[in-house]
Amino acid sequence: MPSRIGIDIGGTKIDALVLSPQGEARFEKRIATPSGYDALIAAVASLVGEAAAIAGPDATVGIGAPGSASPETGRWRNANMVFCNGRPLPADLAQAIALPVKLENDANCFALSEAFDGAGAGFPVVCFYTIGTALGGGLVIDGKLRSGPNAEAAEFGHLPLPWPNETEWPLLPCFCGKAGCVEQYVSGTGLARDYNALTGQALKGAEIVARARAGESAAKAALERLADRFARLTASLVNTLDPDILVVGGGLSSLPELVEELGERASAYSFSGRARIRVARAYHGEKSGVRGAARLWSQG
Repeated sequence: MPSRIGIDIGGTKIDALVLSPQGEARFEKRIATPSGYDALIAAVASLVGEAAAIAGPDATVGIGAPGSASPETGRWRNANMVFCNGRPLPADLAQAIALPVKLENDANCFALSEAFDGAGAGFPVVCFYTIGTALGGGLVIDGKLRSGPNAEAAEFGHLPLPWPNETEWPLLPCFCGKAGCVEQYVSGTGLARDYNALTGQALKGAEIVARARAGESAAKAALERLADRFARLTASLVNTLDPDILVVGGGLSSLPELVEELGERASAYSFSGRARIRVARAYHGEKSGVRGAARLWSQG
C-alpha cells in the first residue's frame, strides 16, 4: 500500500501531511493560504511536491477544501474563498500535480478521518460537525463518506434554524441567498453577531467565552443561546437520521456546552423528548481535516 498525501486548504492556512500505510505521520507542513486562485494552485502543487519527496512516486493525493464541485460542470461552488467559485478547481489541481488526486469538501474530510480511526470509529452512522468561524458537516455511513448525487449531503449549516422563537425573527440572511440558515446562528461568527446585537460591542468568540466564564451576564446569555440553537439543530438531525454518534470538531469544540452538554440539551427537543444521544469531541482535533483528505483514497 502506498503512502498517502493529504492537503487541507483553509481560509487562512494550508496543511500538508504524509500518512504511512500504518497511519503514522511521516511529513507535516503548514503555510499561509494565498489570496488568489493561481497562487493557491501553485502553493498546493509545491506542497505536494515536498510531500511526494517523502512519500514516494506511488503516493496518492487527497485534498480537502471549502465548497464542493458541481456534478454537472465540475466547477467549484459555495466556497468562502470566493476566488475559487466558478473555477475548474479539481481539473486545475489535477493538472498541476503529477499524481492521482481526489478533491473533497473539507468538512467531509474531517468526518471521514473521525469515522476511520477517530471518535467515530466502529459506529455505523457518524454525523460530524466542524464549528468555528462557520458551521460545516459530514456524514459517514458504514465507513463510506456520503456526499450524494448532488454533492450536497450533510450541509448541516444550511438547514433552516429549527423551531425559531419570537426573538429570532426576522431570520438572518445567509451568503447562500436564503434566510435563517443555522450557520448564521451556530458559529463563532453567529456568537459574535448575537453578542453585538445585545451589547453593541464587537468582540470575537474567544473574548465572549472568556467574559461568560468571568460571570458577565450578557456573554453568558449569548453562550446559552448558542448552545440552545446547536441543540435544536442536533435534535433535528436525530429526528431525521438518528446517528449512532455525533462528533464535534473545530475551534468552538472545546466548549462543554457544545459537546458534553449537547446530548442532554438536544434530547429535550427530540421527537420522544428523551432520546439518548451520543456525542464526542473530535479525537484528532484540527488534524482531522488533513488526515481525512489523505484517507479519501480508502473510499475506492
